[in-house]
Amino acid sequence: MFWPVPMYLPLLVSAALALVAPWAGRRMPPRAGTWAMACAAVVAAGTWATELAILAFTAIGQVPLVAEQGPWSVSVLAAEDPVNRKVAAVCAGVVLVVVGSVTVASWRRGRALVDAWRECRHIAGGGDLAVVDDPVPAAFAVLGAPGRVVVSSGMLRLLDAPERRALLAHERAHLRHRHQVFSLVLHLTTTIDPLLRPLERAGAFAVERWADEEAGAEVADRRLVARAIARAALAASRARQAALAATGGPVPQRVQALMAPPVSRHHGATAVFAVLMAACCASLALTAHDTERLFEAAMHAHAAAGAHLPAR
Repeated sequence: MFWPVPMYLPLLVSAALALVAPWAGRRMPPRAGTWAMACAAVVAAGTWATELAILAFTAIGQVPLVAEQGPWSVSVLAAEDPVNRKVAAVCAGVVLVVVGSVTVASWRRGRALVDAWRECRHIAGGGDLAVVDDPVPAAFAVLGAPGRVVVSSGMLRLLDAPERRALLAHERAHLRHRHQVFSLVLHLTTTIDPLLRPLERAGAFAVERWADEEAGAEVADRRLVARAIARAALAASRARQAALAATGGPVPQRVQALMAPPVSRHHGATAVFAVLMAACCASLALTAHDTERLFEAAMHAHAAAGAHLPAR
């Protein structure tokens, strides 16, 4: 007998991970929190998509043409299947929508990144720094080979020399740690599982906080970084898609975090991530095993029925 509760357990555990991860991530240092939330997003989204595919296949496997390829008994599979046919059909539709959505989102993000890199690679500059003659204050990092930190002349005039060093240190931290990869991963997992949208926002904030702390360590003055990003955010009037900017995210919360002591490692939050991600993987493995047993029983029934057919 195959019980329905374990079949749906991965969906429940992945939903719990999606809801708890932002809370746990905010209680960790930015670098560790970013990695933990990105990994949690991948595990939750992977569990969600794989479980939907498993549920959908229990119905697809009952299509006679598909069953012939197994081969397995459609009647036995239908009798033992704990998943309602309508639910399985809905899951199949959701999987198709997810595949289409991820394809479109990947294309759009990839094209935006390439367009931003092409736009900035011809800008004159020294090393990884490119200065744009533009009175509008702007500063952002563009990932590439090599990556570029683009700063407008308006931003350079706005900040004094120490603040400019802090701002550039922030943007170079984005390039050094390839933060746009984290942003892309979080965005794509949200496309797979909409429950991960709060996690994407928390991860984006952690990415900016990671760059803030890196800049604070480089200039040896976290308050200077807070002042620089606050002044830059107040003056900036435009943002660029596919670029990580020092003025991104909730700036008041970032300034407040820089003015406070650094966040220490929280072993409880780390344990929450570890337990929930392990539970996602374990529940999915259990469901996959039960589904395999279900189809094996249908295959044995088909083989037994074939053995009793009279020889021609």
